[in-house]
Amino acid sequence: MTTPDTPDTQRPRPGADILRTALRRNVGAMAWGTVLMGLYQAGETAFPIALGLIVEHTMRDRSLGALGVSIAALAVIITTVSLSWRFGMRILQKANTTEAHRWRVKVAGCGLQPVARDVDLKSGEVLTIATEDADQTADIIEVVPLLVSSLVAVVVAAVALGLADLRLGLLVIVGTVGILSVLSVMSKRIGSSTQEQQARVARAGAKVADLITGLRPLHGFGGNHAAFTSYRGVSTEAKRQAITVARVNGVYAGTALALNAVLAAAVSITAGWLAFEGSITVGELVMAVGLAQFIMEPLKMFSEMPKYVMIARASAERMALVLNAPPVTVPGPGRPAPGGDLELDCVRHGALRKVKFQVAAGEFVAVAPYQPRAAADLAAVLAAKVPPHEYDGAVRISGQELAALSTEAVREHMLVNPYDGEIFAGTLRTNIDPSGTSRSVEAAVEASMLTDVVALHPEGLDYGVRDRGANLSGGQRQRLSLARALAADTDVLVLHDPTTAVDAVTEQLIARNVAKLRRGRTTVVITSSPALLDAADRVLVLDDGVVTAEDTHRNLLATNEEYCLAVAR
Repeated sequence: MTTPDTPDTQRPRPGADILRTALRRNVGAMAWGTVLMGLYQAGETAFPIALGLIVEHTMRDRSLGALGVSIAALAVIITTVSLSWRFGMRILQKANTTEAHRWRVKVAGCGLQPVARDVDLKSGEVLTIATEDADQTADIIEVVPLLVSSLVAVVVAAVALGLADLRLGLLVIVGTVGILSVLSVMSKRIGSSTQEQQARVARAGAKVADLITGLRPLHGFGGNHAAFTSYRGVSTEAKRQAITVARVNGVYAGTALALNAVLAAAVSITAGWLAFEGSITVGELVMAVGLAQFIMEPLKMFSEMPKYVMIARASAERMALVLNAPPVTVPGPGRPAPGGDLELDCVRHGALRKVKFQVAAGEFVAVAPYQPRAAADLAAVLAAKVPPHEYDGAVRISGQELAALSTEAVREHMLVNPYDGEIFAGTLRTNIDPSGTSRSVEAAVEASMLTDVVALHPEGLDYGVRDRGANLSGGQRQRLSLARALAADTDVLVLHDPTTAVDAVTEQLIARNVAKLRRGRTTVVITSSPALLDAADRVLVLDDGVVTAEDTHRNLLATNEEYCLAVAR
């Protein structure tokens, strides 16, 4: 399901505007839900009223006919209550679920757009917003009809009691207003506390995601204890805030229950006193006592609604952080020409200092970085993860500057495959060819030497892969990521350390296979692997942020002692 791309839904919106949009999109469902839930509450309230009338008339006309009519009336009321609740909640919950899905898709779409958004949130926080906050925002679809239906019950009860005695009706109205006034003040504290809790839980979730991603290297250099200590601190903050929210919610619920009980008791005692005075009849007393008990439920629901409204508002405000965030850059409308070359012209960013080189169309070039930071910065610039205004110089594809090209078109034309490519839950095939449109899957599997993994399982390419490739080794995950990049078959392919987790023999075979498969198309490999360096047409040495040497791998080994020490194994 997709969200309609109307101009109204595309402009930036605060949290209140998000809630208004959710309400406006579900007016029909909410109207039907309100009618049915109002009918349910009216039926619930009518039950003690009917009992009072039955007692009143039975005392005057004691006959089997009157008893039969009374039983039939109660049966109609019970049937109305049952059916209206069933269908009313079905309509509202369907609308709630659908609206939550719409906002999940919209928030996830912002995170998956080719152009990143300028938002100070980690992926784990965005995930929390796209799930919990989207669900809690959509709860407003149920809150409003339930609020209205509860109001219907209170009004019906007040009118019925007012007809018996005006003082009883006024007591219900004044008591309800007083209860809501007290609880509305308390609900503001719940909203602010919940918003802070959601933020802290999201930060803890982001920390977990970072730990899972970096668990292997953390173990490698002994940093796991410090990382876990850091997570424990963030998690403890989230726990403390959750306890604070639970305490506030407990006080709120307890206060609401106590006030509702006081009002019900006041109605019952007042009705008993009026009956003792002779101001109301026995039937009206039965009705009043019954209403005092039945009104507890709608009053409880009515008093809880402000809390849910504040929670929905807090969640909507957090969603607005993502939806309102501007893009980090505004891409141009151009498209690169097919084939074409790749050029960096005096690029300065991070560890890069005036990097200048050109890769001709169809050439296979390797970049040998002496500093890992420079390799990461070069890959980030080429992947368009760094906005053009944040680095000096220019990156050109087919003679056109990157800033003038559409980001989607650049991604279609040039693929930059990171060294830590994500593996998704699914199968080998869906990881290699997510769109199901590649014609190079078999060739990519062979070139990446993933054939042994495919042959190892009877399912072949349909072998199930767990989230993050948990059932694959590090080398298998890396080869699977390489196979995905090769299967994309883009005009320009940039690979960043694609073979660091495989053995030397497999690395040698992969280097030859990649060079053969990519023959005639532009390929850049950022690596220190001797096998890949030897397979390249030429090697660019990247030292201290600049290109300091350029030649074939073997010539550089023979003439450049520093290069030999850096890449020889």
